[in-house]
Amino acid sequence: MQLLTFTVAGQTYAIESRRVVEVLPLVPARPIPRTPDFVRGIFTYRGRLVPLIDLGLRLADAAPVERLSTRVIVVHYHPAAAPASPPALLGLVAEHVVSICSSEQADVVAPAFAIPDAGFLGRLLRIRGRTIQVIEADQLLPATLAAGLFPAPTAEPAS
Repeated sequence: MQLLTFTVAGQTYAIESRRVVEVLPLVPARPIPRTPDFVRGIFTYRGRLVPLIDLGLRLADAAPVERLSTRVIVVHYHPAAAPASPPALLGLVAEHVVSICSSEQADVVAPAFAIPDAGFLGRLLRIRGRTIQVIEADQLLPATLAAGLFPAPTAEPAS
């Protein structure tokens, strides 16, 4: 499987490249009041409003340094509350979003740790001397927050 790698607080992480829609330069976001700190807000992507998550604050409790290599990774997100719905879009802010590697190149593979409230931390891989933790995008948001950011479509009343 192909992985897009990036850093957060000096550590290397990855997300499956099949989940990635596009990698964008850092974009401004409109804040959403009363959401957790790691929710930067929403931004417009190809005519759609997309929630923007700060991976630095979500993974390491530290906002990423805004560098030329800081990017927004737009990914397909499948809210647990609406598994039959088409995937939504979610923006992820990360530093040094620059490389692709293959999980088949891993020398060592360790399973994910069972950490409460951190189901988004997937397995660990050792690839070319780097330890990389895979992020499970569908697990990044707590269920109540996901339900608020991605409300289930309501049926139109019959006329």
